[in-house]
Amino acid sequence: MTLKTIATEAGVHVSTVSRALRRAAQDGTNATPGDIRILEIAEALGYVPNPNAASLTTRRSHSFGVLVPQLTDAVLATVYDAVEETANAAGYATFVANTRDDPVEQLRQVSLLLGRAVDGLIIGDARLDNNNIEQIASRGIDVVLVNRRSGAAVHSTSDDILGGDIAGSHLINLGHRKLGVIGGPSWVSTTADRLSGFRAALSRHGIPFADEAIRYEGFDAAAGRRGMESLLASGTPPTGVFVMNDEAAIGALGVLRDRGLTPGEDVSIIGFNDIPIARELFIPLTTVRISLRQMGVRAVESMLTLIHGLPTSSSAQPPELVVRATTGPAPI
Repeated sequence: MTLKTIATEAGVHVSTVSRALRRAAQDGTNATPGDIRILEIAEALGYVPNPNAASLTTRRSHSFGVLVPQLTDAVLATVYDAVEETANAAGYATFVANTRDDPVEQLRQVSLLLGRAVDGLIIGDARLDNNNIEQIASRGIDVVLVNRRSGAAVHSTSDDILGGDIAGSHLINLGHRKLGVIGGPSWVSTTADRLSGFRAALSRHGIPFADEAIRYEGFDAAAGRRGMESLLASGTPPTGVFVMNDEAAIGALGVLRDRGLTPGEDVSIIGFNDIPIARELFIPLTTVRISLRQMGVRAVESMLTLIHGLPTSSSAQPPELVVRATTGPAPI
């Protein structure tokens, strides 16, 4: 039984259940008839109030801390907007901190947020190459990861393995055999998982793929430009390139423009995320779409569930291929 189970039974949103249970767990004077009804439904389903709930007003701030590498990233900005909106609807404020993907800065920002007595941390800058998330969780704070995964921590992400598989399959189906990848750092789960899915698609079709065709650059336009320039300068330049972020894909498209190459004809490019500008480009970007907003919503719903002492699990948004003009048949 989860917070969502209660919400479904009561016919209300998860955030409404969270507010009702919190008010009902206090002295009862602020609880509305609707709150009492929701509490009765929850108890009928087997809900046992969190023993800390009654002291929320004195021990907690009704706020979440949110850590991101940089909020100027279009993907993270969209996710954070959904996090803030969903948290606010449940009666929680959010404090966001940029860490620049620096593990030392991450721990410093966590300490500052804990100093604000936040009720939980939603972390968007988890890495695979350290144990920071385990360290943070050991401090007794509820933690939910968003956009990235790490260890056994509860996370709200996209199905990155399937998304990478979809990207690889699309290029293969168009006849491309000389393929390249432009990803983020190797210690980011989105890079590792999308690459894993891409490799799986190629393996099913018996297409060899060497590590030399991978560029670990980053997720912004400058990173995409560096990666594409490097791939085109290699001994076997690719005809099809999977770029693991739409902003990076835009940088890669800029390189093709500068060299007089036509996307979808000379070189095919497929991105990931489907940020709004992707469909508005002069040559609209083929990409793998995921619901960034739903990723943020699910992160908050998981956090609310943890705060109320209920079980929750990780979630992954399903990816969807969106074919536009930057991919086409492999050149003969």
